[in-house]
Amino acid sequence: MRIFLFFKILLFLLLPCLGFSQFRKYSNEFLNIGAGARGLGMGASQAASVSDGTAGYWNPAALVGVQNAPSVNLMHASYFDNIGKYDFGNVAIPVDNNKRVLGLTVLRFAVDDIPNTLFLVEPDGSINYGNITTFSSADYAFLFSFAQKITDKDGLKTSFGANAKIIYRKVGHFATAWGFGIDAGFKMEKNRWSLGIVAKDLTTTFNAWSFHFDEKEKEVLYLTENAIPVKSTELTSPRLTVGNSYNFRLGKSVSLLAEADLDFTFDGQRNTVIGSKTLSIDPHAGLEAAIKNVFFVRAGISNFQQALADGDTTNQKKVWIYQPSLGAGFKLNNVSIDYAFTNLANQSNPLYTHVFSLKIDLIKKKKK
Repeated sequence: MRIFLFFKILLFLLLPCLGFSQFRKYSNEFLNIGAGARGLGMGASQAASVSDGTAGYWNPAALVGVQNAPSVNLMHASYFDNIGKYDFGNVAIPVDNNKRVLGLTVLRFAVDDIPNTLFLVEPDGSINYGNITTFSSADYAFLFSFAQKITDKDGLKTSFGANAKIIYRKVGHFATAWGFGIDAGFKMEKNRWSLGIVAKDLTTTFNAWSFHFDEKEKEVLYLTENAIPVKSTELTSPRLTVGNSYNFRLGKSVSLLAEADLDFTFDGQRNTVIGSKTLSIDPHAGLEAAIKNVFFVRAGISNFQQALADGDTTNQKKVWIYQPSLGAGFKLNNVSIDYAFTNLANQSNPLYTHVFSLKIDLIKKKKK
């Protein structure tokens, strides 16, 4: 009965969004990059199969997979030839005899050393490169997670989880934003298959922007016919992810985990495989081969889009592009090190990204 109640609540909260209100498309996109080299190596297909601390990002219900001792997860990645830096940190703590898990996740995406050319041109029209300064644009998110086991008998395991997230965004001294949102997740496991459902930004997430310009900066903006913003509110519409995974046994020491996910967005038509004025669907899938649960090899595919073909001077021919990914990892006792290699588009000049992550399970000392 609790499972059906969860679906009723989820549907009730999402129904108002299906009518498509005024949302800013691709708002808070740094929250959709991913977390952990394992998940990114599998094409961001984690809603059903994730079972470690990164579940605080992928599916909070799956945090119940953290058992017996706290777990710490760290990740670093660089994008656009080290221009953008993305960092992830998480700690998950099981409580109440492993029936519940609490988690804290911190994400940061930043671009540093951005040139500020507001005062490049002097009042007399001359150019003074000495007036160029730099600033940073950084986005932060803090996720407070809670996961609860619902059932665990006869081989069937179900759990529910939720995130309360606080968002802080800062662009130099010019602008700051604070936001708040809620995520909810559900996970079901039976034998070797798993089902995961995640609703992010469930009640919509907002960012309230405020801007700070001194009088000299306002004067330059006015003279160059640029608008001077005062306040702004940015809304992020809900995103629903449904994932299904199955773990194939290929022998005594080798297994193959396969997962396929569907992302549903409700903020208007996007460049996805299925898109309409109110609903867009973006599929992605991943594989993980495990050898003795010590060595891992991964592959994934995601981010299907239509783009103009390279070399087509008429700009008429469109082709499908996608984001492939590969990964590997190993586990030694309570320490796991993972690596993922991906590019942002499958075209003639791809942008490669290397992702590294570390997981440490804090083993409790036995009492004498």
